[in-house]
This record gives sequence, structure tokens and C-alpha cells, in this order.
Amino acid sequence: MPNESADDRTRRITMRRQGPLLVEGPVEIELEDGTTVSSDRFCVALCTCRRSRRYPWCDTSHRRRA
Repeated sequence: MPNESADDRTRRITMRRQGPLLVEGPVEIELEDGTTVSSDRFCVALCTCRRSRRYPWCDTSHRRRA
């Protein structure tokens, strides 16, 4: 729709078994401690196993510890 802003669009989140959540971007994530991180990429992978060195972004560290 022409009057639709980027913030009004529906975001698609794809769940992967034993993998990250894939989120259509851009996104802003609020962490447990209240801080926020953001990404303007078209798709981001969010870590669900908490093994990532770049948490909350997935860096595939879970593959090495399977």
C-alpha cells in the first residue's frame, strides 16, 4: 500500500528446529537488561541457544557444540 510505512508492515519470523529464528528486518531487539540492539539488514538470525558470541545475533556457534 502506498501510505504504508516500513514500521506498519507485517514481519515474517521463520522458526528452524535446532537453529535460529529468522526475522525479516529491519529490527530492533530489546534485551533482558533493557538495552536495545538494532539491525537494518533485510533478514537477521536471532540466536535461540545462547551459545553465540554475538548474542542476540546467531553466529552458528551451536553447530560446534551439537
